[in-house]
Amino acid sequence: MNIGKIAKSVFGGTVGLVLIIQGIAASDFPLFPPIGPLPPVTIPANNPQTEAKVELGKKLYFDPRLSGNNWISCATCHNPALGFADGLPRMLGGPTSKEGGRHSPTVINTAYNEFQFWDGRAATLEEQALGPIQNPNEMFETLDNVVRKLSGIPDYVKAFKEVFGAGVTADGIAKAIAAFERTIVCANSPFDRYMQGDEHAMSESAKRGMALFNGKAECIKCHNGPNFTDNRFHNIGMPADGPLKEDLGRYNVTKNDTDKGAFKTPTLRNITETGPYMHNGFFPTLFEVAQFYNGGGGRSENKSADIHALLLSGQEVSDLIEFMKALTGELVQIKYNAVPLVYPNLPKGF
Repeated sequence: MNIGKIAKSVFGGTVGLVLIIQGIAASDFPLFPPIGPLPPVTIPANNPQTEAKVELGKKLYFDPRLSGNNWISCATCHNPALGFADGLPRMLGGPTSKEGGRHSPTVINTAYNEFQFWDGRAATLEEQALGPIQNPNEMFETLDNVVRKLSGIPDYVKAFKEVFGAGVTADGIAKAIAAFERTIVCANSPFDRYMQGDEHAMSESAKRGMALFNGKAECIKCHNGPNFTDNRFHNIGMPADGPLKEDLGRYNVTKNDTDKGAFKTPTLRNITETGPYMHNGFFPTLFEVAQFYNGGGGRSENKSADIHALLLSGQEVSDLIEFMKALTGELVQIKYNAVPLVYPNLPKGF
């Protein structure tokens, strides 16, 4: 495929990418959702966003009392200071801080995901919010216990009454945390500013990298749309690493043989802050990720047909990485009060 150039165009205030293809018919080039600035977050009708609900969700997100030992919070593995991930190859959790089998995915822009978790086992943020609490290898608690704990804390009882008109419930916990997570959005990156008309927002190397992203490097096949993900699952031949010698990924959810070893395409926004990379944290750097794809991925009987050697030069790999760096944007600044390690308001038995 010979991509002549990538040009920006502005039609009716909407900025998009125009791929000018030389030497091939338009029908030979598959169409993908264009990359570009993010649209507004869609708020589900059954969980309308309110300032009070977001504030309650924020308190819950940072509260270790949602865990079995009152030490682990959502923020333990999804830390704002670490790109809403944890900086580790694989998460640590459970009563003994045991290493898990997968890398903690970032919470950034999860509001745009069609599926949650690496294997897509949750369809919504509300469903996702309750998963780690009950996972014996993560927060190892029961929803009944969490509800009892929070019901013994007057501030929470008051907040739930104000937000939901009722006492503390598991459904309310899920909806509040999800409402908060929908505010964790990365935007205004150099890429966004460039697409909105600032010709100097990206370096020349990053501009060349964007052309490669959409052309020779074929990244656009999976990392497409404003959030740079197709929200689908692919087997790229990742080597096994960590305590799981085999991870079947999406297959564990669907039991479809074609899903064996397939994992959800992650967003590339703020990718510089969310390493290590891949579902098992195998690669410490973006350079290693790029070289993995450049060499045609790994070995797997079920590997996607889209994964093949790219034959990028050293300069092209460098340009591609510069473009990915240009996807790092500004996050909403989050202020919160740390929960004390002594809990005088906990009911007896906790």
